[in-house]
Amino acid sequence: MTDWNFGLIFKANAKKAPHRPAQIHGGKSQDWGTFHQRANALAADMLAAGLGHQSKVSCYLYNSPEYLETVFGAFLAGCVPINTNYRYGAEEIIYLFDNADAEAVVFHGVFAEMIDGIRDRLPKVKKWYMVADSVTSVPSWATNYADVASQVVPDVEPVTPLSGDNLLLLYTGGTTGMPKGVMWRQDDLYNVLGSGGNAPAGIPPVETLDELLDRLNPEVAGLRTLVACPLMHGTGQFMALNTLAGGGCLVTLPNRSFDVPVLWQTVQDSAANIVVIVGQAFAGPMLEELDAHPGKYNLSSVVMMASSGVMWQHDNKEALLVHMPTAIMFDSLGSSEAVGLGGSMSVKGAAQKTAQFNLGPNCVVFTEDGQRVQPGSGQTGVVAVGGAIPLGYYKDETKSAQTFRIFEGRRWSVPGDWAEVNADGSVHLLGRGSVCINTGGEKVFPEEVEEAMKTHPAIRDAVAVGIADKRFGETICGVVEFELQQSVTFEDLNAHVKKTLAAYKAPRNMVVVPTIGRAANGKVDYKRLKEVAAETVGAS
Repeated sequence: MTDWNFGLIFKANAKKAPHRPAQIHGGKSQDWGTFHQRANALAADMLAAGLGHQSKVSCYLYNSPEYLETVFGAFLAGCVPINTNYRYGAEEIIYLFDNADAEAVVFHGVFAEMIDGIRDRLPKVKKWYMVADSVTSVPSWATNYADVASQVVPDVEPVTPLSGDNLLLLYTGGTTGMPKGVMWRQDDLYNVLGSGGNAPAGIPPVETLDELLDRLNPEVAGLRTLVACPLMHGTGQFMALNTLAGGGCLVTLPNRSFDVPVLWQTVQDSAANIVVIVGQAFAGPMLEELDAHPGKYNLSSVVMMASSGVMWQHDNKEALLVHMPTAIMFDSLGSSEAVGLGGSMSVKGAAQKTAQFNLGPNCVVFTEDGQRVQPGSGQTGVVAVGGAIPLGYYKDETKSAQTFRIFEGRRWSVPGDWAEVNADGSVHLLGRGSVCINTGGEKVFPEEVEEAMKTHPAIRDAVAVGIADKRFGETICGVVEFELQQSVTFEDLNAHVKKTLAAYKAPRNMVVVPTIGRAANGKVDYKRLKEVAAETVGAS
């Protein structure tokens, strides 16, 4: 039995190799000693503010050094870090913080105005920490993060000793409406991330902290991982945690919108070894930049590009390998609730087909009645993973029971991915069995968009469907039925939805139909309307 705790791992790394780089952001490097000092100071302040064992701490931040300092500080204090989608609107933020029982929030200054308008509806929050960034003044109701993090204080000792039972709470949009908090025990998460091992490189996992530290040479630079995707999502956060647990260095981009030239220049300048993306929405523009400027960037340091959470096309992998012939393209099949479902590795001359994955060692495809799908049978089933899996969703026993199910007398995580099992045992991923729309790695629940569209006075009825898109995987299309003798332009509808929902949830296309054609029970034929939308948008 292991008892891994990320706070104890990070602290031990900092003590053994304080001068090794831990984070690089915008060309500025932070060593492990400083990383620990700042996280420790934040932990001490949170405990002094009244946070206790497993109190929740929200990271309402863009990618920045402060993001992982906040996570590290929460771990050291025995608290639970919570990711927060910075694209959310005010009502979504209120729901998330209230549902998570957030007691402290660390936020970038650009969110101060919105927070000021809603903080009276969040009485559980004891402390607001503002990362001033480009904002010069910190409001009276908030604490200047920089003032806290710059303090040098004794190492914190939480009342309850740190252990592998301490949680990390990862909120996911999922496929069933409002965000759900996936509860990961830190011991389970570290084990499923590899326990310090690397199977492709032949490096075995470790069982004790002493074994892990034996591998850490303070005089040698560690692995450098550039997370191009948001740390607020599981793909970026889990890769960051795994890199830091090994004493490596996390590289983040200084800009807050996707800038491909900056990304590749940062890869070159930081000598990044791993580049983490989320599928085609990232990989497409990245390839376009390399094709337009062949040889402009020195990418010889890259040994792997890794993606998870959304489809990554076969031809894109092949073309990227022309520019990085010695690298591996690793496509991971997994989700916030299920790490290690499967993966595919592509190398130059042997790129894996889109949606083809080899199953992980604890992964099985089951039919709906709990029977294993046999290879080559042509049957479809849900992908399930056992072993180290989450405890469930925070404060939601009903949805937990729907995802964490019992097959063959043991507990599995079944996030909803449907697949066929090929004759060789690999799987062909078919997609989510629900009507969830996955756009650029963001999961969007159609009913939420539909309700927002229907609040427009010109809209009689509306449905949101996903249509195929080369870059984003899917984009949202609003299929709308107008009120008699009324109409609305796409631009006005898009702006109307953005008033209440995050921008990525707003439709990118609009198709007008005479009637949505609901059944007597109010249900709608999503498949039919999706076909109508795809045909219409394609024709236009």
